[in-house]
Amino acid sequence: MQQIHWRKSSYSNTHPEGDCVEVAPLEALTGVRDTKARDRGHIEASPAAWCAFLTALRT
Repeated sequence: MQQIHWRKSSYSNTHPEGDCVEVAPLEALTGVRDTKARDRGHIEASPAAWCAFLTALRT
């Protein structure tokens, strides 16, 4: 089983409540989870879907 290396969003420190997400590269997908609810699992997005999501956030 592949070990997953989660990385916190760079915006985590700007929210005192600790609202943030973590992302991790998976085999062919990107994993996304809530830092405060790590035990609840994660969602997975294709590279194209993840790119479109990030582009939408930036615009």
